[in-house]
Amino acid sequence: MFSAKVRSLCILLLTSFIIFSSCSIQRKIARYANILIKDSSMATAHVGISIFEPATNKYWYNYQADKYFVPASNTKIPTCYAAMKYLGDSLAGIRYSENDTAIFLVPAGDPTLLHPGFKNQPVIDFLKRTKKKIFINDSNWKDLPLGSGWDWDDYNGSYSAERSALPVYGNVIKWIQTQTLEKPDGINEQWVPSAFSEPEVNWEVNFDTDSKDSAFFVKRKRDVNSYTIYQGNENYIEQNVPFVTYGIQSALELLKDTIGKEILINNNLPLNNHLHTIYSQPLDTLLKSLMYHSDNFFAEQTILMISNKLLGVMNDEMVLGTLLKTDFKELPQKPRWVDGSGLSHYNLFSPKDFIFILNKMKTEFGMKRIQAIFPTGGAGTLQNYYRKDSGSIYAKTGTLTGVITISGYLYTKQNKLLIFSVLVNNHRTAATVIRNFTQQFLETIRNRY
Repeated sequence: MFSAKVRSLCILLLTSFIIFSSCSIQRKIARYANILIKDSSMATAHVGISIFEPATNKYWYNYQADKYFVPASNTKIPTCYAAMKYLGDSLAGIRYSENDTAIFLVPAGDPTLLHPGFKNQPVIDFLKRTKKKIFINDSNWKDLPLGSGWDWDDYNGSYSAERSALPVYGNVIKWIQTQTLEKPDGINEQWVPSAFSEPEVNWEVNFDTDSKDSAFFVKRKRDVNSYTIYQGNENYIEQNVPFVTYGIQSALELLKDTIGKEILINNNLPLNNHLHTIYSQPLDTLLKSLMYHSDNFFAEQTILMISNKLLGVMNDEMVLGTLLKTDFKELPQKPRWVDGSGLSHYNLFSPKDFIFILNKMKTEFGMKRIQAIFPTGGAGTLQNYYRKDSGSIYAKTGTLTGVITISGYLYTKQNKLLIFSVLVNNHRTAATVIRNFTQQFLETIRNRY
């Protein structure tokens, strides 16, 4: 038997070894991090880094990890967590009640309705089948079409589609230009461009014939569904342009052509509390597309669906405030969270916040489900990065002007699972430079441990 003195000495030595090893890891990672932090191209940037090992509940490294950063599309991580917790296995496509002569719809914010990425359309099938009159009550919509802090001049970009209670076609119109070989003068052949939309719309369309630009482009007026088409030299080209939703008015106009009947708005209808639900798509199918392609529209509508589920109304501010007071009340730094997608520069999270959320996600849902939703190396937004580490990294990237971020999970060569967050703000260099530095940093950690 060891004496008490010997046991105490052994414990002291073991404790010292653990502390020394921990300090050694921190010092080594600090040297690796300097590749990213100290490069001249990062001289004016703000950088935050956190590396955490969930098995030991220990941070391996922190650099400004308790500071606030604009997270860009890393904001989709808490959005994804909330969806996994509250939206069940499948999306609520529409809710309804009915009597002998009519059906009364209540929109649920489902972004997959008539979306070209989802061929199965249970709600459309239901509406086509019925012979009854159809009414809709959208009084559960309590928000604005554009998010807080969104750049107003992004309205024409497909990444900035309006939000709504009843989205259709992803709330964008696809404009297509093709070229056909014709003889306009009856003698000489020439390629003649023509443009059309999917779906077909009856909105105002003008052609700019005076433009000297050789590239196809469609520009919508800011506040109305009026489009100017600048024809180009391309044989085939597509452009998705958001339309003005006018609440659900534009959606009902487009739905009429699809289902062959009119849906009438009546927000004075008394609604039965016992509403039926038509489910549309598996939740994780939506979340995989959201995370792989960093789909802003899916993220925004996901938050609105969560709001509708928890609060009975669709409102960003209300549901985000609720989530911060409940599921995320123990975040290390209380974030400012204003939208579901990260389009807003008003969002502020710390690297430690993302460590907390990602660890919570792993604990509650397991890595197998996470690996089916998050992109890995060589896939999704990581298509051009971490290719040799495919299956070892699962992460979400983020990009805005002056912002590059990545947070997620990393399996090391010794099969240790780490959770990491690297947030870069206010840089003035090429995004690829920062992404390459970040990749080098994370790959070094993966290979050394």
